[in-house]
Amino acid sequence: MRRRLRLIFVSLLALVLLGLDLPLAAALTGRSAREMFIDRLNDTARFADLAEQFVRTGRDVDLGAQVRQYDEMFGIAVVIVDRTGRPLLASRDGLDLSAGPLAQRLDQALSGRHAALQETFWPWRDEPLVVASPIGPGGEVLGAVLSVSPVSALRALAWRTLLLITAVSLLVLAAGAAVTGPLARWMTRPVETLGLAVEALSEGRFDDRVPADAGPPELRTLATAFNRMADRIATLVERQRSFVSYASHQLRTPLATIWLCLDNLRPSVGPQGADDLDLLADEVTRMRDMCDALLSYARAEVTAADVTTVDAGAVADERVGVWRAMAELAGVGLRREGAASVPVRVAAQVLDQVLDALLSNAVKYAGRGAEVVVSVEPAREGRVAVHVVDDGPGMPAEDLARAAQAFWRRPDHQNLDGSGLGVTVADSLVTASGGRLELLPARPHGLHARIVLQAAGRDGAVAAGASGTERA
Repeated sequence: MRRRLRLIFVSLLALVLLGLDLPLAAALTGRSAREMFIDRLNDTARFADLAEQFVRTGRDVDLGAQVRQYDEMFGIAVVIVDRTGRPLLASRDGLDLSAGPLAQRLDQALSGRHAALQETFWPWRDEPLVVASPIGPGGEVLGAVLSVSPVSALRALAWRTLLLITAVSLLVLAAGAAVTGPLARWMTRPVETLGLAVEALSEGRFDDRVPADAGPPELRTLATAFNRMADRIATLVERQRSFVSYASHQLRTPLATIWLCLDNLRPSVGPQGADDLDLLADEVTRMRDMCDALLSYARAEVTAADVTTVDAGAVADERVGVWRAMAELAGVGLRREGAASVPVRVAAQVLDQVLDALLSNAVKYAGRGAEVVVSVEPAREGRVAVHVVDDGPGMPAEDLARAAQAFWRRPDHQNLDGSGLGVTVADSLVTASGGRLELLPARPHGLHARIVLQAAGRDGAVAAGASGTERA
């Protein structure tokens, strides 16, 4: 952004300088050309006065010597013609009066009009300066005098003027470019700081604030408004977390008491009430599990905020080993594939909890005879993918899109154990760690859960290309 601002500033300054330089150059060179034209016009008029008697009588006297001496001293040719345009006297030979500027100025003078500087002089023009003056008193035209002046000196002066203006403009442009650096930093630093704060807020870090005392007034106002918004969001989120955590903690004690009372009542309940007692005990257990899940959900973003380096391959091996016995009891095959060791950036215990939630669902819902595969891909473009794939019945696309919603369960799973928060907690943990959890259909059937995390180098640093949080 700073580079773009500097480019805009320098471009505008260059346009302003160009708009000023062209009229200035035209004015300076035009003034020099006018001074030269007035000087030549005076000399030509003087020769016209001297030539009147020569044109009337045909006697030269010393006019020829004067024009030749004038040409020798200043290099300016002089031609005297009669009213028909026929040359009578010339300071040099070889002047063509039948075409070009000489013919045009000659026609103008023979018609009784005095010469005028009609256009701006530019240094790339090499045409001589031709000045014509009619001969004769009053309105009578007896002939004309033409002076033909070289413009090499005028061109050199004009080039020097243009070069001087260009040099000064380049210096001003360089100074302007140097000044735009601090100016661009002053304007963009609050924007960059605000961008980092917005990114932190989107990742669940609510402590970052933007200094409201730097930059233009509009950005200071924006920073103040952002800080108020961040304070409000942080307060609301903290209240929500506190409420969920407090409510879950408070519910655990009466639920434990009820479960203990039910257990104590069991010897006193007859065969007719045993089923109802078991159903009530199962519901209390389910509510206790839901409270535990709510506590995990409330702590998800707080727990996952401290990202560290974890070996995804080792975690996958460990969790597959833990769940293998449970899978065998459910009649589900469980195996591990992929890379043996891949370091990733994730909060401590997050990958363990997420794999537990996904493996629990896979073992529970894939069905007897299904197979679950846990695989870890090597790092690619700064990301690492951990897959949990089963070949069970899977889920429709509309259910996959809703699976991460809190407390959502499929209609045909309402009677199964669970709180409906497993995938929700897993998604929150992965997202807070800078990754993402994707639920996809497996081929030809089944469910494919993909955990995408930031790759880490062997020294624990974030791998190249993994900076920033990638979102689906």
